[in-house]
Amino acid sequence: MAGAAREVLTLQLGHFAGFVGAHWWNQQDAALGRLAGAKELPEELCPDVLYRAGQTLHGQETYTPRLILMDLKGSLSSLKQEGGLYQDKHLDAAIAWQGKLTTHKEELQAKNPFLQNLLSAEGVMSSDGVWRVQAFPSGKDIPSLTRAFPSNPKSLIPPEGSIKVWSDFLHVQLHPKSICIIQKYNHDGEAGRLEGFGQGESLLQEPTYLEELEDRLHFYVEECDYLQGFQVLCDLHDGFSGLGAKATELLQDEYAGRGILTWGLLPGPYTLGEPQKNFYRLFNTALGLVNIAAHSSLVCPLSLGGSLGLRPEPPVTFPHLRYDVTLPYHSSALLATALDTITVPYRLCSSSISMVHLADMLSFSGRKVVTAGASIPFPAAPGHSLPDTLAQFGGTIPCTPLSACGEPSGTRSFAQSVVLRGVDKTRQTSQISPGTSPSSPLHACTSGEEVLAQYLQQLQPGVLSPT
Repeated sequence: MAGAAREVLTLQLGHFAGFVGAHWWNQQDAALGRLAGAKELPEELCPDVLYRAGQTLHGQETYTPRLILMDLKGSLSSLKQEGGLYQDKHLDAAIAWQGKLTTHKEELQAKNPFLQNLLSAEGVMSSDGVWRVQAFPSGKDIPSLTRAFPSNPKSLIPPEGSIKVWSDFLHVQLHPKSICIIQKYNHDGEAGRLEGFGQGESLLQEPTYLEELEDRLHFYVEECDYLQGFQVLCDLHDGFSGLGAKATELLQDEYAGRGILTWGLLPGPYTLGEPQKNFYRLFNTALGLVNIAAHSSLVCPLSLGGSLGLRPEPPVTFPHLRYDVTLPYHSSALLATALDTITVPYRLCSSSISMVHLADMLSFSGRKVVTAGASIPFPAAPGHSLPDTLAQFGGTIPCTPLSACGEPSGTRSFAQSVVLRGVDKTRQTSQISPGTSPSSPLHACTSGEEVLAQYLQQLQPGVLSPT
């Protein structure tokens, strides 16, 4: 690994942010399994940017997300707020005290069946959060630390209606300092909901929740050697937009000079039949974007709903993908996949781009709200090289907009960050025989990075595009 990790602390604020975050951390966890099973570690993403090493009270090593998440009462399902890595403090105290003790047993809520299937897969992290080394047939039967899944792929698909909350499918162990539940408001039901921007804003004006957040921030930040910044996943459609505004203000005041990249999340779609709910959504989104942008280095709204306004638009469609936009499990998976690629520049093992540099490059004249697009999956035809594939696009970038701001056609960008992943190295350039002239400038390039940079320069010559 080249150099020290430039740590990032992630904040997840809201229930849909929890859905996106659960997919995000499951993806990071799967990548860790692939890295552990590899004979040679690729010099690409540095997991220490997002994760922290620690120990349980019994000396077992752990590797957990550097994460603070805030959600409402009733959102955890079978997940314990303090996590499962560390023994209960009250039980430790009871063991240390030799007097008489009366115990009361509380029945735990059963895990979601889909989550049970994932956790029962061979090679999955054990309940104490410690990786177990097991031998699997891998080429020459080399023992490897890996992640194996059930032999029946259908068991990885949750039954319809089985996913109610994000904790129903999160299989990553969290540190006890990660989860902060707001007991003042309910996740379910008609009463006691966190509906308005002002409600969320006032939460961090109460000493209880402000001190809770500050305590967790200090815990994670003080152990970092080089904290490059914070990535904030925040719901915009409800009262969490107000909480996000106050949280980013706190980060800006306490940690000046660090990057604060905020991803404003909205589930979709919505209907005209709920005027009051739609007004709250528009009101919260507008106030959230304005106030969060004032305290963030960069803000990017993310939604598959098609529109941020009062008039509903058709949901986003992908040419090579089918999904149900009404299911948060589906839409959040796509947004998490996009985020996993968008954030690559500041998570690389060796890169000169930090969160602050990325934000400075994309912001212009104080305008800090940007849009995002993705091609999921990238339409590379089998047997074709990257230059062949780009040449078939006819002078366009095959991206689906993810910021609910309409089609970007006809608009001009000041700067953009473009990341391409998943193309095999043997396909990134043309394999031209000696003495053969390349059919285009793209086919003359000697690396995938050069191919993409050349294509973007041809397509948008005046746009700053560090790929």
